[in-house]
Amino acid sequence: MKDTLEFLYQAAPARVVFGAGSLQHLEREISLLGAQRALVLSTPGHRAGAEAIIARLGQRGAGLFDRAVMHVPIETARAAREMARACHADCAIAFGGGSTIGLGKAIALESDIPILAIPTTYAGSEMTPIYGVTEDGIKRTGSDQRVRPKAVIYDPELTVSLPVGLSVTSGINAIAHAAEGLYASNANPIMSLMAEEGIGALARGLPGIHAAPDSIAARGDAMYGAWLCGTVLGNVGMALHHKLCHTLGGSFNLPHAETHTVVLPHALAFNAAAAPEAMRRIARALGTDSAAGGVYDLALRHGAPTSLAELGMTPADLDRAADIASANPYWNPRPVTRAALRELLQDAFDGRRPA
Repeated sequence: MKDTLEFLYQAAPARVVFGAGSLQHLEREISLLGAQRALVLSTPGHRAGAEAIIARLGQRGAGLFDRAVMHVPIETARAAREMARACHADCAIAFGGGSTIGLGKAIALESDIPILAIPTTYAGSEMTPIYGVTEDGIKRTGSDQRVRPKAVIYDPELTVSLPVGLSVTSGINAIAHAAEGLYASNANPIMSLMAEEGIGALARGLPGIHAAPDSIAARGDAMYGAWLCGTVLGNVGMALHHKLCHTLGGSFNLPHAETHTVVLPHALAFNAAAAPEAMRRIARALGTDSAAGGVYDLALRHGAPTSLAELGMTPADLDRAADIASANPYWNPRPVTRAALRELLQDAFDGRRPA
């Protein structure tokens, strides 16, 4: 047994502009990218905000694509890529949450167009080189440094309109990134520090948002936590939790953040004995004595879903989900079998609090 630390750490380049009102720096950030024509991406629900950005950019606004949806269907990615080519865009501004940022990544994957992200949720995708595209009911993920946004503007004021329920599930989604980072196969002390700090910030911010949705301080805590947790995900590997959520989202079209919220306590309980130090750090950050129970209680106390049944999954789906997730498993600290996955999915379907 070694008595000294050994690890590999390689910092990834990232430019972050953080603070209330930081959207005011948008034009400066575009200039620093050397860009002249920006394609703005959004979901239909964020069209008004995206239109305001287009108006602000004037002649530098090349166009608006407002059809981003969950899990980046291949047809949507192709349409966005074609629009980027047609309007001669030399950068893309992803204004929104994980769906929109994921669409920006799908464009960057097949071009040299840099992405500038303006997150309006706590998903954390903007800090990672991880992309996902869904085709024929299967969500395929990968990692490529080309898709990592070149700059990120974090403005807590832009999240005030995010409904409380989605704020909570989006925040727990971010916690999942850091939690798995603590027991990743390539975990390192630097990322572990960021993971614990990120979970702690979200554990403060989410109750604050639940109590006062317009609190910029609480929104800032949550956004700070999301940044740290996303950074962790972007620098270390994923494990069982993310495999399950990619399966449930891509193959059953379950909502992304809510699925992470439901599955995380059960994935943590599954791995608890195999990663005790990670569980201690998660529990400490949450201010509880149990990592799995603490995440479950955080969701329950703040009105978030706690069962896959609430998300529209049916009992008949569970066997197929276990088959898909076990066919090509991610690395995990505890060996994964199809039978154990099926049991985990049943617990998540029923919404049982992990022991």
